[in-house]
Amino acid sequence: MKYMALIYEDPSASPDTKSPEFAAFMAGYMALGKKLQEDGNWIAGEGLKAPETATCLRRRGGKVETMDGPFAETREQLGGFYLFKADTLDQALAYAAMIPSADWGTVEVRPVMDYSGG
Repeated sequence: MKYMALIYEDPSASPDTKSPEFAAFMAGYMALGKKLQEDGNWIAGEGLKAPETATCLRRRGGKVETMDGPFAETREQLGGFYLFKADTLDQALAYAAMIPSADWGTVEVRPVMDYSGG
C-alpha cells in the first residue's frame, strides 16, 4: 500500500539554516530517504517553499477563483511530504517517526487511494 506522510511544522521551531544543528536536522531527512530506497519503498519526497509562495484555487458556480497563500491560518505549515510504500500502517508509522520535524511539529500519515482496481 502507498502512504503519504505530510510534514507540518512551525518554522520558528526548526533549526536556523545557518546553525550547526541544521546539518544534523537535514541528515535525518537524508537517512529516511536512504532507508526507504534501501527497503525498496521510496516513491517521492520533497520540501515545499513557504506558504506565502502558494496559490490556492477553488471553483464556485463554475468560476475558478485563485488566492495567494494558504487558506488556513495556523502556526504549523505544510513543509514537505514523503510518498512511500509500506506493508502495514505500523511500518508506515515507523518510517514517519524518522522524520526530524516530528520532534516539534506534526507528521500526518494517510493511506493513498488506489484507483487501479488492483
